[in-house]
Amino acid sequence: MDIGGSGIKGAPVDLARGDLAEERHKVLTPHPATPEAVADCVREVVDHFGWSGPVGATFPGVVTDGTTRTAANVDQGWIGLGAEALLTGRLGGEAAGRPVTLLNDADAAGLAEMRYGAGSGRTGTVIVLTLGTGIGSAVFSDGRLVPNTEFGHLELHGHDAEKRASTKAKEDEGLSWHHWAHRVQKYLAHVEMLFSPELFVIGGGVSRKAEKFLPLIEGIRAEIVPAQLQNNAGIVGAAMAAHAARAGEPPAADGSPAGAGDGRRPATAAGSSARAVRSAVDSPVGWPDAGR
Repeated sequence: MDIGGSGIKGAPVDLARGDLAEERHKVLTPHPATPEAVADCVREVVDHFGWSGPVGATFPGVVTDGTTRTAANVDQGWIGLGAEALLTGRLGGEAAGRPVTLLNDADAAGLAEMRYGAGSGRTGTVIVLTLGTGIGSAVFSDGRLVPNTEFGHLELHGHDAEKRASTKAKEDEGLSWHHWAHRVQKYLAHVEMLFSPELFVIGGGVSRKAEKFLPLIEGIRAEIVPAQLQNNAGIVGAAMAAHAARAGEPPAADGSPAGAGDGRRPATAAGSSARAVRSAVDSPVGWPDAGR
């Protein structure tokens, strides 16, 4: 599951391939995006697939130990909420076999890109940025995630950067690709000045149109590439974090990750506790040794 400021989408995930096993299902994020209303949407998407296993979910804000600490693009009722427990309860609780593992949305996208996508095999400092309703960030140092960085809220020319350089800002202000690319360039230059990454991976839905704006960005020393998993990265990363909750399972006999499915019911975004998310970030690119 990938909970966003404009849409809530999900799908079963084949972790052996790092790709969706079925076409994703999406519903619009309710307004106001209160916890109860969003939880109902999450259940709608999960029920759409007739899913009966554990569920991984992303959230557009800081998540620690299953609690949502910030809520920039959703209702303020999320702040300080035991959101992982709320979502698990809405899906029927532990007894229903659909426990939820919750993590930051950009962190989830970053985990997927580092394992299966544009960051695979890269060392040094890699920064994955998701451009959408806001700007999410995931920072990796030699493949290890530094969680909950939230670089979209860096101040740039007196504003939260995401208020100027997100996809929503482009749409709301009717900016041309050239004008918007100039804003993104200023933002990347600011982030580069602070963190000196070797690689920027640009994700979010706009990554499908990378050819329209990435060639317009100049003066950045770091390599800049579009996300390979595009807007599905968050769903795949949620599945990775969920898989970490089952890290005690041995790999399947064919060498695929534990829970990777039998070809009929693929592994999906599965997990259950804050320990799973910690496990996901304690080993390179969030992949527990037991699942390699």
